[in-house]
Amino acid sequence: MRQVRRRKDNHINESWLLPYSDLLTLLVALFIVLFAMSEVDSQKYESLMQIFESEFSGEIGVVEDDQGAPEELPAADSEEMDENEEEQNGISELRKLKELQKQINHYIEENHLSEELGTKLSNEGLFVTISNDVSFDTGSAEVKKEGREIAEEVSNFLYTDPPNQIVVSGHTDNRPIDNHDFSSNWELSAVRAINFMELLLEHEKLNPEQFSAKGFGEHHPVVPNSSKQNMEINRRVEVQILPNYEIDIREDEEQE
Repeated sequence: MRQVRRRKDNHINESWLLPYSDLLTLLVALFIVLFAMSEVDSQKYESLMQIFESEFSGEIGVVEDDQGAPEELPAADSEEMDENEEEQNGISELRKLKELQKQINHYIEENHLSEELGTKLSNEGLFVTISNDVSFDTGSAEVKKEGREIAEEVSNFLYTDPPNQIVVSGHTDNRPIDNHDFSSNWELSAVRAINFMELLLEHEKLNPEQFSAKGFGEHHPVVPNSSKQNMEINRRVEVQILPNYEIDIREDEEQE
């Protein structure tokens, strides 16, 4: 019988695998596109682009879904919101200090104390000025009876909600001082500020943690020490009510 010779080469042609793999790649890409189109998101779009690049370069990529993560505002928008909030807080603070100044001025006018007391509002806060001549004897840091009464009245205006920081400062004229109690105007002004501050703090609602005292001596005059009257103006104690937020007096005046 005639034998049929079998072919020793049983190798199967696998060239069909190439188009098959390309087809799978396209299907994967299609599913990615459908997934991304279900919710438009800039970050998903970028991830999608990375996937396409990795698919066609032979790398593996994963689309991260950050849908559950809170969406962050752009930095510019966040800064603008903070600026608007600060501006509104500054406007409210300025209105509060203006109202407080109005109340103190009413007290001064009603009690005929314009020569002893005065107020000034600036970007640094509200200043209440008390004449040293009504509060202290020459060369002394002990508060007189009239000064004690004024301190008691002023303390009633210093309780605010929310509270403000208070700075009490002492000032003198430029005449030198050298007695057994004080060796300089600096020392005298500092002790006067502390003594007056302690009287303010006798008010039960005021918190000592919000108070501080400074002595400037003759170095911060309001007017030149060129006359007796000017020297009287420079001898003073100032109670400064600091704003809790940045305020702008000029901008407020322009709006009015």
